[in-house]
Amino acid sequence: MSDEIRVLIADDQALLRHSLALIIAGAEGLTVVGEAADGAGAVELARAIVPDVVLMDIRMPGLDGISATRAITTALPGTRVLVLSMLELDEYVDGALRAGASGFLLKDVRPEQLIEAIRRTHEGESLFAPSILVRLVEHFLDSTNRPAGRPLATLTARETEVLTLVGRGLANAEIAAALTISMATVKTHIGSLLSKLAARDRAQLVIAAYEQGLVGG
Repeated sequence: MSDEIRVLIADDQALLRHSLALIIAGAEGLTVVGEAADGAGAVELARAIVPDVVLMDIRMPGLDGISATRAITTALPGTRVLVLSMLELDEYVDGALRAGASGFLLKDVRPEQLIEAIRRTHEGESLFAPSILVRLVEHFLDSTNRPAGRPLATLTARETEVLTLVGRGLANAEIAAALTISMATVKTHIGSLLSKLAARDRAQLVIAAYEQGLVGG
């Protein structure tokens, strides 16, 4: 079906790839279009089949997942990368986001959470394991780590409200309910924020919210 979300799985463990493929195959509207056992294979396959979402492991032989993520997001701007890792090391999280990943989950995620994460990632949202989000918050609230930030002067009051809620981790439906606006209006505001803040995706909007002190005090 043309409206199915096409998923590429990249992991060096054959058993895990098979398990992920079974989970995805059993979900409505999702299909696995390829599997790769290392980073180089993931990049080559992604360029050939242009998937909607790539499930990317970090620690793989040869080209690692962070380098593969950077290559894929650079070559294929429309493809989203969702990192799945056994470890939540700060350098992994930071490296993955800077490489263009749209989210970072741990491999102990429940199957239904993974399916929801794939769908939301495809829609342009950012997904982080709770412990990962805490690390992200702490990193950007640390004055020694916080970048100069991106100017908010061009944002409207409503866009600033939306950015704040994005930074708090709310999904589009939750933002619509909180602000009493339609989903379509939320998506319009998100699009405007991405443009005005030169952000690639929602993950970078989350970072921008922390950079500007809109979230976390």
